Amino acid sequence: MRRWLILATTHVAMLALGFAAGIYALPILTAPPAPNAAALAAAVRQALYTGQFERRLKGSDFVHWGEGNVKVSRDRIAHIGRLSPGPDYKLYLAPRFVRTKDEFLAIKHMSRRVGDVKTFDGFIVSVSPDIDVAAFSTVVIWCESFDRFITAAEYQRPTTGS
Repeated sequence: MRRWLILATTHVAMLALGFAAGIYALPILTAPPAPNAAALAAAVRQALYTGQFERRLKGSDFVHWGEGNVKVSRDRIAHIGRLSPGPDYKLYLAPRFVRTKDEFLAIKHMSRRVGDVKTFDGFIVSVSPDIDVAAFSTVVIWCESFDRFITAAEYQRPTTGS
């Protein structure tokens, strides 16, 4: 009986480990190619704003993080750097800088979802013409499926009344 309990426990543990590894690896295996250097350079030239993803934000951890520069123009947002891989990443524009999941959830209703992030070694996301990037101050990467904060970058300081 004890042998069957040990076998069942180890098999369930390996199944769970395999499932977790699959969730982590699948976005890497199915990701389209990252934008080439020429496309990123063109996005950089058109940028109106610049921000930076920092790997050690309070709400990030060893599995959920981003690093590198963010370039924001009227029609696209480019990232030159790396993101931890994961499923269902969305790019949001937020009205103020956030460092954690709770801070983002508090302002998510005031934020605009711009698009999907499908590459992890840099990305370019098109901005819809009805989104005014100047009305926001921060780019947020959010995992929609798991309600998980990945990273954020402030690209302009909010103005305060005189």
